[in-house]
Amino acid sequence: MGIGRSIVLGIAANKTVTNFVTKHGMKLGAKRFIAGESLQQAAEIVKALNKEGLMVTLDHVGESVSTKQEAIEATNEAIRILEIIKKEKLNSNVSVKLTQLGLGLDPEFAYENMDRIAKAAKEHNNFVRIDIEDSTVTQITIDIFKKLFEKYGKDHIGLVLQSYLYRTEKDMIEMGKLGANIRMVKGAYKEPKEVAFPRKQDVDDNYIKMVKLHMQSGNYIAVASHDENIIREIKRYVKENNIPNDKFEFQMLYGVRNGLQRELVKEGYRVRVYTPYGKHWYPYFSRRIAERPANAFFILKSMFKS
Repeated sequence: MGIGRSIVLGIAANKTVTNFVTKHGMKLGAKRFIAGESLQQAAEIVKALNKEGLMVTLDHVGESVSTKQEAIEATNEAIRILEIIKKEKLNSNVSVKLTQLGLGLDPEFAYENMDRIAKAAKEHNNFVRIDIEDSTVTQITIDIFKKLFEKYGKDHIGLVLQSYLYRTEKDMIEMGKLGANIRMVKGAYKEPKEVAFPRKQDVDDNYIKMVKLHMQSGNYIAVASHDENIIREIKRYVKENNIPNDKFEFQMLYGVRNGLQRELVKEGYRVRVYTPYGKHWYPYFSRRIAERPANAFFILKSMFKS
């Protein structure tokens, strides 16, 4: 991990900073990256994105819960999202984190909650993706995914893998054999050099390698990156290898590289916007700042606007 990113994550964890940003952040500019604190607010933003030809994945932000009741509430909210998507005819699916469903309390309990969500996704003819988190829960996350994949299949459940982990090539080969729908990301958690590539170039190179590996196996992949070098290389690769546009999609974060998102749509590519909402948005927001510290200046400028 870069020194700058480590510093930003360290500052973000400071209690004073956390309290200040949580209290004032939405007014100061966090709404650039967060689609409101309620599902109703997020649904209106999804409609606007859909009108521009953009698909969406909705994420009710939140991470580790401390009680089973909190996990059940998070599960119910994910099911509500699927219901609203169907009711409002939104072009969207759903992303969830297992720690939000109680993974840290009891893996079997988290599995049961995730099963409820996957079942709802199938009932509503939709799709839910399990987000990957820090490396301490990577294996259990993959184990739960495989169990649910056997039950619901690639049309209703998918997974995320991170290119900065050394283990990912092995995991991607396994997912390729399963035929899983994968979202490829670089990785946004602070990881030790024993488990993750410390150099950005190695992370980027592995990212491209993993995307191509999954495409070669004929499986669907979401290329989740704002890196124009990566996007340019994937565009070159799919053209050279006659990979149809309906076998992959580009994904970007809400509020990041908006112009590039629209350009890709105009070029005929499938583009999905990862759109978070909810009251517990600060951990997600701090990782976005850490990934690109220049985003912090956007917030600082907002603080001094009249």
